[in-house]
Amino acid sequence: MDLITLAEVSGNLSTIGYGLAAIGPGIGIGIVFGKAIESTARQPELGGRIQTLMWLGFGLIEILALLGFIAFFIMK
Repeated sequence: MDLITLAEVSGNLSTIGYGLAAIGPGIGIGIVFGKAIESTARQPELGGRIQTLMWLGFGLIEILALLGFIAFFIMK
């Protein structure tokens, strides 16, 4: 009976772990877009270059979120 309870608890902990893993990339995406808007406001002539770097940073941060999602299923 205790083994079944332990399995249920570990399943719930992995769900909570993915939720916590999604917080970091969410904050990171907000920072990237906020700083890109701030940079474009300060130097509008570099808007295209800033936008390219913003999307690159967004992609790298999003990979972290997807890795957390994949790890959720692997650990399950």
